[in-house]
Amino acid sequence: MKEIIATGKTVDLAIEEACQQLGVPREKAEFEIIDLPKKGLFGLKTYPAKVRVFVKEDKAEMAVEYISSILRAMGAQSFSATPSLEGENLHITLQGDDLGFVIGRRGETIDAIQYLTSLAVNRLDGDYMRITIDSGTFREKREKTLEALAKRLARNVVRSGRSVTLEPMNPYERRIIHATVSTIEGATSSSIGEEPNRRVVISSTNPVKKNNNYKGKKKPYNNKGGRRSGSRRPQGEGKGQGQNQENREGGEKKPYVFRQNSNREEGENRRRQPRKDSYKGERRQEEKAASNDNIRSEVPRSTPPSEAQDKPLYAKIDLD
Repeated sequence: MKEIIATGKTVDLAIEEACQQLGVPREKAEFEIIDLPKKGLFGLKTYPAKVRVFVKEDKAEMAVEYISSILRAMGAQSFSATPSLEGENLHITLQGDDLGFVIGRRGETIDAIQYLTSLAVNRLDGDYMRITIDSGTFREKREKTLEALAKRLARNVVRSGRSVTLEPMNPYERRIIHATVSTIEGATSSSIGEEPNRRVVISSTNPVKKNNNYKGKKKPYNNKGGRRSGSRRPQGEGKGQGQNQENREGGEKKPYVFRQNSNREEGENRRRQPRKDSYKGERRQEEKAASNDNIRSEVPRSTPPSEAQDKPLYAKIDLD
């Protein structure tokens, strides 16, 4: 906002002086009277009128100037920016040659210019103004593409019952998605995240419920290489196969005999009882005892030392 304080003999003259200094017509200027003209004591001195004149900047004109400066910096030569104001919505259409670079990939460049222009314009005093920038017919084509995408995804969500999250979009494109999804019965949409990564989530009003019957348990195998649900191991497999076979052939089932002593107690009893030698063991012990008696009989008895001293060292040997 531009303002200036001017003086004059009258209020009108002061306002005209202020408008000339600001370079704006009087119709666009607003003023505030500070002092009215008056005369001094005995009419010897007069005091001029003092007014404060201010001009509120037009947001539409400022937006056009801001966009033009950006395009010139990007290298655009011949172009035009036409504003169209509808309430609090300002739509600016760009026309010119070779403005394809202004759009960018999926409209990312033109969306960035639109975002910067909105920040610059809404710093001024006054109500918030929503700004939309279009180059040629890009927005119209983009709107049709988003509507077709929203309808297709909404129908898939209604059929499957599972939510779908879209890529980040600007507020203008998100509004198109929300408006289109609202026309599909059984589908709803919401936005999540923070700018500039805010996304649209399309959900079903009848979502698929998760099956928690097997929570904490092993799921049954399917027919592709595993156990089927409710199946049991056939009889005759694994442990006890022979016994089950006899039972199927008509044999009598042997009653179960309860053992009073456990395996551990039986082992201890076996160790306590003396082991009975077999026939081979007895034969081996007899042969060992006989061999010991023979050894004892063959060994000569030692002569007492008194008898050995009385015998001579030499003896006569007969060779007959």
